Amino acid sequence: EYIQNYKILQSSFGKLGVDKVIPVERLVKGRFQDNFEFVQWFKRFFDANYNGDGEYDPVMARGGETVGNVGKPAVMKSPAAAKTGISRGTTKAPTRTTTKSPSAISKPVANVKATVNSGGGDNGAKIAELTQQINELRLTVEGLEKERDFYFGKLRDIEVTCQENEDNEVIKNVMDILYATEDGFAPPEEDGNVEEEEEY
Repeated sequence: EYIQNYKILQSSFGKLGVDKVIPVERLVKGRFQDNFEFVQWFKRFFDANYNGDGEYDPVMARGGETVGNVGKPAVMKSPAAAKTGISRGTTKAPTRTTTKSPSAISKPVANVKATVNSGGGDNGAKIAELTQQINELRLTVEGLEKERDFYFGKLRDIEVTCQENEDNEVIKNVMDILYATEDGFAPPEEDGNVEEEEEY
């Protein structure tokens, strides 16, 4: 069903003269980075083209049809969350071991909260925007770290397979490629964090 929706969106873009090609094959795989990049592009596209004229009437756009559960009450945000732009929903902490401690990562957000409480009503919107940017960047970093770990695991599996079959000339060439370095690049030094590397 969602593939058909992407095709409808692509045809609508074509009718409107938008040159963006929607990478449907990549999006339907559900890979975080691909979907995140597309959503970011779509948000920028919307912001650049929507001028805010006129009120949007969703009931009129649907032709008077209702959607979803009618009797379900809306979830209200807490007043503190609305002020700072930070939701108070529960989030699951990452289970992956990182080199930085969680407190070091969340320090900028903690400083932002302290600034909000110290006053300056004009700064509230800017702080909320910066907090949102921090959260978006954090999600991007997490996605890139997952992708890095995935490919590192693949390379490690290739390395182990090659080490088991070093007699083959092709395998020797693959090993040369794996261990080759570029000018100016120094491989990371071993600093005793072997446990973290063997986790993959």
